Amino acid sequence: MVQFLIILALSIALIAVLGGWRRDQRLLSVSRKGSQDRDAERTAALEKANEDLKASQADLQRRWQYLAEAQRLSHSGTFGWKVHSGELVWSDETYKILGFARQMNPTLDLVFDRVHPDDRDRLQQLKDRATQNGMDLDVEHRILLPDGRIKYVHVVAHAGRDNAGKLEYVGAVTDITERKYADEEREALSRSLQESKARLEEAQLVAHIGHYEWNLVANRVTWSAELYRIYGLPPQEGSIDMAMVREMMHPDDRDHVFGAAEEVVRSGVQAAAEHRVVSPAGEVRTVQAIGTVKRDASGRAYEIFGTVQDITDRKRAEQAHQALSRDLQESKAWLEEAQHVAHVGYWVWDLQENSLIWSDETYRIFGLIPQEGPIDSDKVREMIHPDDREMVFRTAEQAISSGARADCEHRLFRPNGEMRVVHSLGDLKKDSSGRPYQMFGTTQDITERRRAEEALQQSQFYLSEGQRLARMGSWAFNDSGHYWSDELYKLYGLDPRNGAPTAEQYLALVHPQDRASMAETIKRMQEEHCGFDQIERIIRPDGQLRYVRAVAVPVLEQGVFKGFVGTTMDVTEQELLTRELRREKAYLAEAQSLTHAGSWACNLVTREIFHSSDENARLYGFDPSQGPIPFDRFYSTILPEDERAIRANLEKAISAGADYDVEFRIRRTDGAIRFLRGIGHHNPSGEIGEYVGITMDITERKQAEQERERLRQLEADLAHINRVNMMGELAAALAHEIKQPIAAAVANAGACLGFLEGEHPDILEAREAASGTIGCGRRAAEIIDRVRSLFKKSFPQREPIDLNELIREITLLLKSDIRRNSVTVHLELAGNLPEVAGDRVQLEQVLMNLMLNAIESMHDASGDLIVTSKPTDDGDLLISVSDTGVGIPADKVDQIFDTFFTTKPQGTGMGLAISRSIVESHGGRLWATSNSGCGSTFRFTLPRRV
Repeated sequence: MVQFLIILALSIALIAVLGGWRRDQRLLSVSRKGSQDRDAERTAALEKANEDLKASQADLQRRWQYLAEAQRLSHSGTFGWKVHSGELVWSDETYKILGFARQMNPTLDLVFDRVHPDDRDRLQQLKDRATQNGMDLDVEHRILLPDGRIKYVHVVAHAGRDNAGKLEYVGAVTDITERKYADEEREALSRSLQESKARLEEAQLVAHIGHYEWNLVANRVTWSAELYRIYGLPPQEGSIDMAMVREMMHPDDRDHVFGAAEEVVRSGVQAAAEHRVVSPAGEVRTVQAIGTVKRDASGRAYEIFGTVQDITDRKRAEQAHQALSRDLQESKAWLEEAQHVAHVGYWVWDLQENSLIWSDETYRIFGLIPQEGPIDSDKVREMIHPDDREMVFRTAEQAISSGARADCEHRLFRPNGEMRVVHSLGDLKKDSSGRPYQMFGTTQDITERRRAEEALQQSQFYLSEGQRLARMGSWAFNDSGHYWSDELYKLYGLDPRNGAPTAEQYLALVHPQDRASMAETIKRMQEEHCGFDQIERIIRPDGQLRYVRAVAVPVLEQGVFKGFVGTTMDVTEQELLTRELRREKAYLAEAQSLTHAGSWACNLVTREIFHSSDENARLYGFDPSQGPIPFDRFYSTILPEDERAIRANLEKAISAGADYDVEFRIRRTDGAIRFLRGIGHHNPSGEIGEYVGITMDITERKQAEQERERLRQLEADLAHINRVNMMGELAAALAHEIKQPIAAAVANAGACLGFLEGEHPDILEAREAASGTIGCGRRAAEIIDRVRSLFKKSFPQREPIDLNELIREITLLLKSDIRRNSVTVHLELAGNLPEVAGDRVQLEQVLMNLMLNAIESMHDASGDLIVTSKPTDDGDLLISVSDTGVGIPADKVDQIFDTFFTTKPQGTGMGLAISRSIVESHGGRLWATSNSGCGSTFRFTLPRRV
């Protein structure tokens, strides 16, 4: 800028001189024109003016030289620009600055061609404004020289008017390239200094170093901000009393620190003191203080300047380092032992001598005894497996030629014939000329590792096969990526070559109805680092719907979350089966509710309940929604009068390991008495007292049984009445039947007396006649007993009965009615019929009713009575009574078994109703049909005896 001002001043002076010269020329011309008459008088003045002009010209020339030199030294040139004509006037230095030859006629176009392209538009706009309003110019820009160099120039110009009033500019152009570069360098240096200062301040902060100035005269000290922080104090302005500093030093270190300070003052030698300080918070820190004394002209010490560094961490590090050093010594010993344990040996191969040196462990790996000195390389070659020799030495040669690390695995044979697998590594060493001279390496016996890897591969195969069979895949997710097993890809129907799907791609596979919940699960899993276990539906790319169970477990290492591992199993069949079981369970619960039957499982010895259905609780009057109900609460509902028998039955079943079936009464919580039936099954393979079973509410059945018993008693009474009604009809038959055996007995008795009255009694004949009399008496008694049993009022008794025999007895009993009504009886009885279990009297009543009805329907008709017996296809016994009588009216077939319905004037309407009731109580069925010709047929079935 100073150079520019100098050039500007010189330019103004030059302009002033030029103006004076022009003025003198005008004056001279005027003088010459106006003083022709006064030439003589003014000759002296003219001569003087001429001399002044010459002097001015000489001065001007000198000034031009000064200006040119100044422009050269300051790299500044001048120029003039007549705007209306575009004429440019340049100084020599301006030509040099702009890179033009002196003989070239300058123009604005040439100037703008030299302007840097990035500055050209800006200067063009400035030129246009200057042309319009005549403003002064002050601009910096770049020019681009033909040789590619770039210059920075500063142009200053003043606008004025010439004699004609035209706009013109006079200015200077300065080459500021060096200044620009210097400014940039200075700015870069300034930035560097600022950065260095910031780094220094940061370094001091990081290094915990503060400085101090101790005024020995005032005994006060000034601290830097960092030193305040070291002492645990807030930074402040001004100095602090040294006594305060002394109080903050550890009591055991104060004398030592101030003694060192006195020694610094006395000797003038820089000293350092390590000591401890106690912060206001009570924290003890270790610092190292360094101080240098300053003296005045008289040599008197007036100040100590120094630094204080917080070395607490360093001291701790040193202590840790010492501990680490001890650990390293121990680790060295452990490492040597570990090398022995890990079967790792080292070797040195001298490439120039082609000799090998082995460590002891290397000898042991090769099965050799350790020895001093090198080992024969040919011997080593022979120990390498023949199939690996070429590969091993080729790897070594390639490492030597390329300089890369040698790395190979190979097999070897020990002298005892044992084969081992080793892994060798070798690094090349080169001399200063780059020539390899040695290879150092290690050899590790990896035989066990190889065997383990083979076992691992086998295990991985088993795992993969197991996943395939179980339709289960595994996966892992962490910062390094996402892993899916092959089986997992198959499970989802994806191609492993496309890699594991992203979260978005995975959600696209999830069933739309499950997608939102799965997305929420994934979000919670990622945010909370929690696992999950849930079943979801997926739709594979082939459109198949599958159920999968996904389990995720977070992986933590020393409490730090690392990722997730998990499994996914195809549970489609299990899920469908579970749903079916749930439906069946619901059906079972509904069925139990409808049938009032509950299921349970418990141990009667330990009184532990394993299972109790809701209906089972409701049977006892309990609310199943209140949770599990203990055994004793169930048992306490049994009525005391039933509990003793129940306990005895249960104890007997437990001791025998048998099933049980008991009936008992309970009192519910609402006071209602209910009849229950409990059936328990013991699994022989289970624990003692362990039973499963059902409990049924048989209250209605019990009430029905009581009602049925009452009805049965009523039926028995009605049957007895029916039998009494038949007594009159059987009276004649009974008299006839009894009369015959009585007459026979009388005849036998008379014969017996005749055999005994003679002179020579015939004892044998008399005995036979007496036996006949006894037989006839018994026959009469049997006839009377059968009639009495038929009319006797008694409770049914079940016993094995031969139906064919029963039919024959009833036929014999009705012989008089048969003969009186001229009926012909046909018995078509099947042989070897099984017996039935029933009440003999009741079945006799049924047969008698049916056969009497058949006989009466054929009154005076000389009809046929056909009685048949045979087994059915179902294994039951079928009895039919068929007649050729008047038959059953077609409109009465459905009414003949109704109570009090009869087609006989003297009938009671009870016979067939009672007969049907008796047959049905025996588990059979009684029905009637009309024959195709005449008459009717009554049939009934009875189950065979089991």
